[in-house]
Amino acid sequence: MNRKQSAFTLVEILIVVVILGILAAIVIPQFTDAGNDARASALKSDLQTVRSQLALYKVQHLDSYPAAATFVTQMTTKTDSSGAAGGTLGAYLQTFPANPYNNLSTVEVESGTAGLGNGSHGWHFDTATGMFAADDSAEHGAW
Repeated sequence: MNRKQSAFTLVEILIVVVILGILAAIVIPQFTDAGNDARASALKSDLQTVRSQLALYKVQHLDSYPAAATFVTQMTTKTDSSGAAGGTLGAYLQTFPANPYNNLSTVEVESGTAGLGNGSHGWHFDTATGMFAADDSAEHGAW
């Protein structure tokens, strides 16, 4: 019985491994960029949503933003036109979304931008200007 055995040679296997390594080197960095792009898109979407709800709050509350001490409560519960709890206006948000860069949903509320971008909170609201921004970095705070 003469049976010919067929198998891959070492050279053929090495060529396949090299080709797979080259393809992996090309594809993997593109997945990393896709993750960063997704986080940036989510951040911009969250900012647009909260900013539009702040604008609606201001229109319905005699041209004023929520008070600093009760900012989160006034944005997430029903209020009257003066901002007191128990009215028929709102709620403008169910909860504040988590910032996709630092996974924090807390809001730092203050007058001025001194603490903006230090990453201690998910979001920053400036009571003087009405600016709502991300608090994870100076770059995102400018969006």
